[in-house]
Amino acid sequence: MSDAVEPGFVRVRLDLAYDGRDFSGWATQHGRRTVQGELQDALRVVMRRGEADGPVELTVAGRTDAGVHARGQVAHVDLPEAEWAVHGEQLLRRLAGRLPMDVRVRRVVRAPAHFNARFSAIWRRYCYRVSDHPGGVDPLRRGHVLWHNWPLDEDAMNAAAERLLGEHDFAAYCKKREGATTIRTLRELRWERLPDGVLEATVLADAFCHNMVRSLVGAMLFVGDGHRPPHWPAEVLAAGVRDSAVHVVRPHGLTLEEVGYPADDQLAARNLEARNRRTLPTGSGAAGAGAGAASGAGEAAADPDSDCC
Repeated sequence: MSDAVEPGFVRVRLDLAYDGRDFSGWATQHGRRTVQGELQDALRVVMRRGEADGPVELTVAGRTDAGVHARGQVAHVDLPEAEWAVHGEQLLRRLAGRLPMDVRVRRVVRAPAHFNARFSAIWRRYCYRVSDHPGGVDPLRRGHVLWHNWPLDEDAMNAAAERLLGEHDFAAYCKKREGATTIRTLRELRWERLPDGVLEATVLADAFCHNMVRSLVGAMLFVGDGHRPPHWPAEVLAAGVRDSAVHVVRPHGLTLEEVGYPADDQLAARNLEARNRRTLPTGSGAAGAGAGAASGAGEAAADPDSDCC
């Protein structure tokens, strides 16, 4: 499969941010407000396209769920060269004037050859924020921080997190999709208590399957409040099946912070790699960890069709 742009077109990279609370996720859904829908409508208007021209086709790095926020989302769109020549320099400013205030495009650039917002990505970084303050969450942050009504031990949660790093089949923490792999390389998972008392989980992987981040957070919160020991989340992972004790936490605490891409001269190779269906080494088991996966083989191919978070 080629990532070459059709003759007469320009591939444009869009870096964007949004507050997900009033959206039904990224992907367009009939009758629902979505980030993709708002962005496509804004592009159509600022480029003066008619309804007969059809929608502007967008490809995104990760399709966030309803209620999930983004600070570092990436998408691309292929535009006719003539349109880019007319609108390119003013596109960022015009989008700012057309988009609703809960969606902002932060950068518009012509993408390098072979760039694909989805297939070229080598990692995605999310943060999940939780407050265990007995009085609840700061009202000004209530849309971005989960309140957990039990004191949390971040050391215990970090001990649990260390056991989950590496390449594994995360079926126990994902919502299954027909024909999609649940093998992922989890490269970073750590908790930090910020000066204001909020606990922030940083989660970085080559890709994520549906509900993965929120399920992992739910399991670690159970450790942090003393309901389970630190080795329990790894035992759930090794079992390879969903555990009813693992709760998928609410989406509003989750933010897509950043998407990583390789150097321009490695984009074509990465696109091919990302389309390979990956498997674990023979005999590794559900919790088999390629030690190499955590130290650099995290670039291994992931299921590009997965929904995130």
